Amino acid sequence: MPLFYQAVEETFKEIPDYRPVFWYVNDGSVDGTLAAIQQLQAQDADVHYIDFSRGFGKEAGMYAGLQNAKGDLYTIMDADLQDPPSMIPDMLKEINNGFEMVGAQRTNREGEPPVRSFFSNLFYKLINRISQTKIVPGARDFRLMTPKVVEAVLAMSERNRFSKGIFGWVGFRTKYLPYQNVERQHGETSWSFSSLFRYSLDGIVDFSDAPLTFVSWLGLASFVGAAIALIVIVVRALTYGDPTPGWPSMVSIFLMIGGLQLFAIGILGRYIGRIYLEIKHRPIYVAREIK
Repeated sequence: MPLFYQAVEETFKEIPDYRPVFWYVNDGSVDGTLAAIQQLQAQDADVHYIDFSRGFGKEAGMYAGLQNAKGDLYTIMDADLQDPPSMIPDMLKEINNGFEMVGAQRTNREGEPPVRSFFSNLFYKLINRISQTKIVPGARDFRLMTPKVVEAVLAMSERNRFSKGIFGWVGFRTKYLPYQNVERQHGETSWSFSSLFRYSLDGIVDFSDAPLTFVSWLGLASFVGAAIALIVIVVRALTYGDPTPGWPSMVSIFLMIGGLQLFAIGILGRYIGRIYLEIKHRPIYVAREIK
């Protein structure tokens, strides 16, 4: 936390007309994170924090920060310095040029495993093909926003959040500034491959109904294929007879149809599960302390 605070303070020396107000979100951390934030707050009255009652995830943390902060402009940043504070002055210039949201876009993924980079690129290609909401490849949550943008983002109070999609959906005049990937300065990522995969699925389900359309066409294709196969079997039996019982082929067909049905039910279950969680109207986060 002190390293991040110092880096931001150093950056704002370049833009003395602006003063940063910090809102840290402690997402259920059990190490010395909260104590470090409280120590910073004792030194600077512009340091605030939100201490979650447990870990609610990054999406809830961003929502909480935007909801509680008050300012002329807003930015979201990871405290591990993967989001370079040195970009803030350039973002501010674009805001003054008339843009309402200026984001950071990674141009490379150096330091990441090749498999993760491959699937990340595949995800962006897939979701931009099936979704009407444009999601910029390599875009980070790190961005500078006007109050109007933040108000629109907070108005989308859905519990299952995919902020990259939300930022694209709300629109506004937006520009992305490219930058080279920056290695994490401290700490370790909590994002495993499986958690990133689930997060990607959430993004697809939240911003596209293409999977439902896909299983509908898959079911139709399966029905047509089965009908053609049945006609072929009947014609062959009438023409050549059927001396050999056809239980192996029947079992294969049953397994194929059953697998397609389970696959379709699984996709439907994802959407129904999202509806179930939304109608509970649970809060996006619960804070132990906001100070």
